[in-house]
Amino acid sequence: MPDELLDRLRRFHDDAFPQYRQQFQALVDEGQHPTTLFIGCSDSRLVPYLLTGAGPGELFLVRNVGAFIPPYDGSHGHHGTTAAIEFAVLNLKVRRIVVCGHSHCGAIKAMYGEVSPEAPNLNHWLDLGREALLPMQPGPEVLRRTEQRAVVLQLERLMEYPMVRSRVQSGQISLHGWHYVIEDGEVHVFDVQTGGFVPASQSDHSGTGPYQPYVEHDGQVLVDE
Repeated sequence: MPDELLDRLRRFHDDAFPQYRQQFQALVDEGQHPTTLFIGCSDSRLVPYLLTGAGPGELFLVRNVGAFIPPYDGSHGHHGTTAAIEFAVLNLKVRRIVVCGHSHCGAIKAMYGEVSPEAPNLNHWLDLGREALLPMQPGPEVLRRTEQRAVVLQLERLMEYPMVRSRVQSGQISLHGWHYVIEDGEVHVFDVQTGGFVPASQSDHSGTGPYQPYVEHDGQVLVDE
């Protein structure tokens, strides 16, 4: 049986890599200096390099189920996402942090249902998004709103990281909340002034904030201080 992955590795080496050889060599010689920390859901349909047009060395990527961010509580443990945030901010000195959720997110849908008893770690991980849930049956509109609320929840949690908060307040880092609608091929960006998500084709910025609890148009507060 043909080994498809091996074929792909060989095609990369023979066909794709030569186009980027000098660029990769410079990234080795000079080190990486990405400008953006991209925290995205692990969903296979979310492809950061296609969305942003970025090339090698531009994005520092963190992928996990739901694009969730653990709280910064000072506890010790194996927190891969937290470690990546610290490294990106303190060592790589990124200027932007993007949190990117998406439509038809399995993590969001799972929070409204039951998680297999064989997946206790997944069930515990989903706790990081449960504050975004709405007290309604999970139809398409409810799921869409929950996906967006979850993105804002993660942005607010980012502001609990001391090294992030201080740099946001000093203007060294900007935060960007995105909701990628897969079937439309469009990213909706969070606008802290209006408290909503705006299609990138209609927005005058790539996302802002938030710097205070998120209040939706219907008056619902996502996170209480």
